[in-house]
Amino acid sequence: MRVEERASAERVLAARERFVPRGVATTDLVVTRAWGARLWDADGREYIDFAGGIACQNIGHGAASVTRAIHEQVDRYLHQCFMVGIYEPYVALAERLDEVWPGVAEGDAVYRPGDGGFAAVASSPGSRPTKSILLNSGAEAVENAVKIARAATGRDAVVVFDRAFHGRTNLTMAMTSKLVYKQGFGPLATDVHRAPAPYPFRGVSVDDALHGLQLLFKQDVDPQSVACLVLETVQGEGGFIPMPEAFVQALRALCDEHGILYVADEVQSGCGRTGTVWAIERLGVEPDLLVSGKTLGGGLPLAAVTGRADVMDAVHPGGLGGTFGGNPVACAAGLAVLEELTAPGFRERAEQIATLLHARLDEIAAKHGNLVGEVRGLGAMLALELREQSGEASRAVTTAAREKGLILLSCGLYGNVIRLLPPLSATDEELEKGLSILDEALGG
Repeated sequence: MRVEERASAERVLAARERFVPRGVATTDLVVTRAWGARLWDADGREYIDFAGGIACQNIGHGAASVTRAIHEQVDRYLHQCFMVGIYEPYVALAERLDEVWPGVAEGDAVYRPGDGGFAAVASSPGSRPTKSILLNSGAEAVENAVKIARAATGRDAVVVFDRAFHGRTNLTMAMTSKLVYKQGFGPLATDVHRAPAPYPFRGVSVDDALHGLQLLFKQDVDPQSVACLVLETVQGEGGFIPMPEAFVQALRALCDEHGILYVADEVQSGCGRTGTVWAIERLGVEPDLLVSGKTLGGGLPLAAVTGRADVMDAVHPGGLGGTFGGNPVACAAGLAVLEELTAPGFRERAEQIATLLHARLDEIAAKHGNLVGEVRGLGAMLALELREQSGEASRAVTTAAREKGLILLSCGLYGNVIRLLPPLSATDEELEKGLSILDEALGG
């Protein structure tokens, strides 16, 4: 089958079965076009997209500024390995990541959900200069963040949390909770230690989680041997569980006490997904390292580790890098994405979307209370958790929704959470249409 041929769904699905291994889990949706918050399949059917390529399209499919930047860069050159010939897009993107670093300085306005909006911080550690390395994927970025932390501290151990998802490389499989991503792929990387994370809906409080971490430090790993603690600000694959402000604040204090580096994994929760550029901005905590990806490339493979300059410079020359890391075309897209995320009105629109989604999801949850247990999330990163800890009901919902014209994803350790990742360029009409379909798919 040549790509220039207009492929029918049947032909593509047959070729997928013949040439792509079964380990790559897929649906039977064959996409041929996408724009804004919508996509079309091989039969020309239109769908509302509440998946965004798994949070890769926070500003919408085919954003004009991103596609324009890509075309302009393609006309210059497609690839120059940064280690062989330095090019401006890489450096410019690192500079832009420094400008949007979630530093917290005295008097800064940070989002305090409990106070109903933005409030000034009375005291804080202050913001520091940063540097960035650019990579191809979130997993690669997480792995490099651990390398950097180990070099900076001279320590080996890594602490991660229940329900974490950090990737599918050997180290990040060890850091990831869900068995399906690592079953049969051992031996995995060692010196990775798992602690509880808060999960209020299932009875795990902030105090419970902190007690579990202290127990880990007493019986499994000396905190003085821990290089870094890696936490998703909002757990993604683990169930769209926002980490409570009190927990994140306490972890920051523990890291400071023991000389541990705090790594914020914002691969899915970052790049505007919650309304602010980074979700951790809403919690008033400054990490030592921040991992980004997904939407950062606007649909192209791009990820980054950004962190305190002194920490990033701890690695010897040649210790970091990669042939395609920070590809110039992806960097051009990344610059355009960050411009969109910081443009006037973006945050306000994201907050409007969050309000609309949350209100309607509350209505839907109340209507389907026998099935839906909780609505949760941070900003416009929202989800419904179904009461039954099984993936069967959520699969039925996402399948029914797709048949009715809505693309949804499930997540959670048991696969019983339905997550919503609509592009933040979606209109109210598109959002309402998608939510109506979700309601119907739940049995409404």
